[in-house]
Amino acid sequence: MNTIVTLLDIAIVACVLYWFMLMFKGSRAERMIWGLGIIVVVYFGSQRFELLTLHWILSNFLSSIVVFIIVVFQQDIRRALVQMGKPFSTRDTITAVGALEEILKAVSYMSKKKIGALIVLERSMDLSDFLEDQLGVELDAKVSKELLLSIFNSASPIHDGAVVVRRGRVFKAGCILPLSEKELSKSMGTRHRAAIGLAEETDAAIIVVSEETGGITLAVEDSLSADIGVEKLSSDLKQLLAFRGYPRKDIFERGASGR
Repeated sequence: MNTIVTLLDIAIVACVLYWFMLMFKGSRAERMIWGLGIIVVVYFGSQRFELLTLHWILSNFLSSIVVFIIVVFQQDIRRALVQMGKPFSTRDTITAVGALEEILKAVSYMSKKKIGALIVLERSMDLSDFLEDQLGVELDAKVSKELLLSIFNSASPIHDGAVVVRRGRVFKAGCILPLSEKELSKSMGTRHRAAIGLAEETDAAIIVVSEETGGITLAVEDSLSADIGVEKLSSDLKQLLAFRGYPRKDIFERGASGR
């Protein structure tokens, strides 16, 4: 019995460590974790070979390692906890009737004209905590192609920020999103980094239109689907909603028949 408990204990610890490695993979934290690992190895080496001064220095450093980790990795720890809680989230607020179609029409036009855009579709998580309180303009307006085009027009003072869609309405425009520290392709700019940065911490679906290439990118769940067409974008978003338990006809088909 004790052997089984021990093996179970080892398996749980191994799974937790593996999960943390996946959470921090490709981020600044991954490199810092390797650095801390080297320090720990040197610490035990100094103890083994009786390097007293080095051992004393590392002992004092490692004695406050918990506080050090919390301070240095606070953003990564927050992201990991958010990821852990995602499966238990039940509230979904991504869109309403007809909103997606207006977004797709706007994205298609902006892609052809190479107009940069960053559109966030809020899902189960409230994004208020991830948006700068002092930045962005609260609109609470109906989603339409014309409104999105006017926001992302280069003459608009808020065209560089993100538009947040909540419950089928434009909640805010000109929002600043957290930037990811992951290494991205050189063809991707600040909008892509902002999109993946928010996707790392929330379950939102973020649409990016490149102003250089006109390429369309969808960021969801810490991943990017780059250079996709409007049809693929529409299909992916419909699958996301269907996965969350929404019948497609209630959200999309009814919107098409209602116009």
